[in-house]
Amino acid sequence: MISSDISLRPAVLSDVPALVVLIDASIRVLGGRYYTESEVDRSLKYVFGADTTMIEDGTYVVVEAEGLMIGAGGWSHRWTPFGGDQATPVRDAQFREPGKDPAVIRAMYVHPEWARQGIGGLIIRACESAAHDAGFEDLELVATLSGVEFYERHGYDQNETFDYVMGDGSTIAFIRMEKRA
Repeated sequence: MISSDISLRPAVLSDVPALVVLIDASIRVLGGRYYTESEVDRSLKYVFGADTTMIEDGTYVVVEAEGLMIGAGGWSHRWTPFGGDQATPVRDAQFREPGKDPAVIRAMYVHPEWARQGIGGLIIRACESAAHDAGFEDLELVATLSGVEFYERHGYDQNETFDYVMGDGSTIAFIRMEKRA
């Protein structure tokens, strides 16, 4: 249940330090139920992190409660499918075309102490609405194993499981998902 003291706002660059703390907690605890400790450690180095391009684009939001950041997520009109600034192999600044290409839901994190309380749903509804307002009909995303059930509950279908090769040559499993209009 979402309480009335929860607020959602656009992220700003000064949020990056708090985002790093949120991402670390979310991946270590929630992701740690599906990935090994080694996979979690490497993914935090090579994949998961703040995406300053999304913040600068105005397509990333944070959720706060009692002055603390408890969730974050966004959508993008760029071709980058996932990952923070450090995930350079998958970064692509080219723009998707509204009405033709799907927008991508990206970088969804909820603090473990706030999991299963509606925070993720609040974020994804805001992101889907903003993407639709920008002219995108279809949506896609790359899910962690820990996020698949959440996205399925929000109407996304699994498309493909793949292993992403991280910067040290190790791999981590992800699932491509989509939601068509």
